[in-house]
This record gives sequence, structure tokens and C-alpha cells, in this order.
Amino acid sequence: MNVRPLSCRLLALSFLLAASIGAAAPAKLEVCVACHGEDGEGVGFDYVPIIAGTPAAHLEEALYAYQDGARKCVGVPVMCEAISTLSEAEIVELADYYSSLKRISSDEPFDSRLARDGELIHAEHCAMCHVSPDDANAEDALGIPLNGQRTAYLRLALGAYMTGDRDTLVPSMAEKIALLDPGKIEALVNYYASYKQ
Repeated sequence: MNVRPLSCRLLALSFLLAASIGAAAPAKLEVCVACHGEDGEGVGFDYVPIIAGTPAAHLEEALYAYQDGARKCVGVPVMCEAISTLSEAEIVELADYYSSLKRISSDEPFDSRLARDGELIHAEHCAMCHVSPDDANAEDALGIPLNGQRTAYLRLALGAYMTGDRDTLVPSMAEKIALLDPGKIEALVNYYASYKQ
């Protein structure tokens, strides 16, 4: 019996399996796992954003903003503490890892009427920069995908922009934020929660 072809097939199969599993987890993944989980969907904290499927450049930008103080850890100091010692290479590695994961919807309840209103507000004020996670241009969009994001996190983040606890990275966003009121924010939150993947 010739076992060589079988061993070659097994070797080829092991390469295929390794490729389908993906790259090894980053060395510093434990920094993120406690809150964001290995899958980037979070581990049950409402105020923690879903980061799976967020383009790497946006994740890097957010981590650098936390490190240099442009983005404050409002109500969640552990974020700034956790990433304070990450090197540039580690940030890039973590961003690449989480961006490679698939974004799914948060499956939270939402008000259909508010979601329809929010869709119009999104189209008027947000759509130029924020596209859905499955959009072909998500990697090149100026803003992160907001569709499917947790509602509590969206309220926290938008509220932080409105109070000045979080700096907008582009002037046009500050202008757009100034046009929002609590009712419009709630409509946007319901629209983003309505995303289904």
C-alpha cells in the first residue's frame, strides 16, 4: 500500500484548515478580551462597542486617540488604562485582527418609527462618512460603521461628542453633531439598531 499520496493529501488538508482558521491571535489580545471578547462582539457590557468588522484604520485611530487624550474614557477608565502601554506595532496587530472578524447585528430591540426617522437623519447628516459594515467602501469611509452597534454605546459616544468629552477628528462632524438634539440622537440610535446582517 502506498501511503505517500494519503500523507500528501493530509498535509494539503492541514494547510487548508490552517488558512481557513486564520492568523494566530495577537500577543496582546488579552488587553481587549475582558471587555470586547475574542470575537469583538463584547462580553455583555452595554456601553462597550462592537468592534468586530470595524476597518483597521478606524480601530488604530481610536486607540491612538485614547492614548494621546483626544478621546477620553468617559465613565470607563479601564479602556485608557488597558491600552496605555500598547506599542504602535501592537495596536496595528490588534486592529488588523478585529477588523478581519465579521460584524453582525446587535439584535437589540428598536422602535420602527424612530428607525425610519433615523434613516432620514442618517442620510442627511451621517451617510457621507458612515456606511454600513458590509458596504464595499467601508474601509475607505471617513467614519466607522455605526449600523449594528450597541444602542447604549451609541448614546454614550454621541453624548460625549455633544458635551465635548470626545473630540471630533474632522470639523464637519462637529458641525453635524451641533445639529442634533436628544430626539434626533434617539432616532439615529434606533436606525443603527435596526441593522440586520
